[in-house]
Amino acid sequence: MTVGTAPDTTSGTATTRARRRGGRVRDYGILVALLAMVLALSLSTGTFLSTSNMVNLLDQCSVVGLLAAGATVCIMSGVFDLTASASLALSAIVGVQAGRQFGVLTGFAAAIVAGALLGLVTGTIVVRSGVNSFIATLATSIIYRGVAVVVTAGSIVYPLTTGQTDFGMLTWPSLFGLTSATIVFVVVVAAIGVLISATTFGRRVYAVGGNAEAARLSGIRVGQVRIAAYVVSGICSALAGLILASRAGSAQSSMATGMELSAIAAAVIGGTSILGGEGAIWRGVVGALLLTIIGNGFNLLGWDTTYQQVVQGCLILLAVAVDRYLRKKTR
Repeated sequence: MTVGTAPDTTSGTATTRARRRGGRVRDYGILVALLAMVLALSLSTGTFLSTSNMVNLLDQCSVVGLLAAGATVCIMSGVFDLTASASLALSAIVGVQAGRQFGVLTGFAAAIVAGALLGLVTGTIVVRSGVNSFIATLATSIIYRGVAVVVTAGSIVYPLTTGQTDFGMLTWPSLFGLTSATIVFVVVVAAIGVLISATTFGRRVYAVGGNAEAARLSGIRVGQVRIAAYVVSGICSALAGLILASRAGSAQSSMATGMELSAIAAAVIGGTSILGGEGAIWRGVVGALLLTIIGNGFNLLGWDTTYQQVVQGCLILLAVAVDRYLRKKTR
């Protein structure tokens, strides 16, 4: 019997070691890439590590970072959200219009509520229709953009002149010289990180994304978990929309077009498996920071930004290939 069980034990040990190595690559590979990028830009430019550039870098990362956090939650639960940028635009428009009637702070609150409701509608459509989330959210995003055009008649909407200064509060300097947008970004992402890593809801997100049928058989309401993931993504989109609107002093239906793809790219580059069930909020945010640093590096080095998309595309392909390799290796 001992002779018969030894190979199984050896095989099991090798598989365990392979899984651990794969886990370490997923967990820390993105950090190695980020540090390598920081080191390269620090050595090749004299302004990358300046305080003003760091503040600008984090401020620029806040929008795509918030969207990436929402995208990460959705992908981990086994669905995609292509409505993120459309929800961003529609929520920002609601915020501006409500602010004109009831004050800036009420407008901001209305935008966040609108984002949550849009996420609720999106999640309900995906779950109830049974249509693949990629197609369902693609169609829903077109509807949201259309509603934004109808509401604004295709025009740019502005807050009242008397409220312009308060409406730009997310661009104001805050703690440690960082902008208020950066502080909002850090606080919200930290809250979502705790929600996913330390609560029952977070464990259910992983379970649903890893094996929806097994999760259902164990008593987890798969549909409700996924709808909640879309609500989180909708709130993140609304906050990102408020940051963009605050910077521009206005909102319009074409805001952030295509940015949902950058958010999904950041999540995937951060090691979130496109098959669901694996990932972490902080890694998605680091992925967003890496994409922002690439853009910042192109500007500082004076390179043609046309090639920036080529670099980002290569990173996405590399991340997906590594994910597929690790899954095959640890199977």
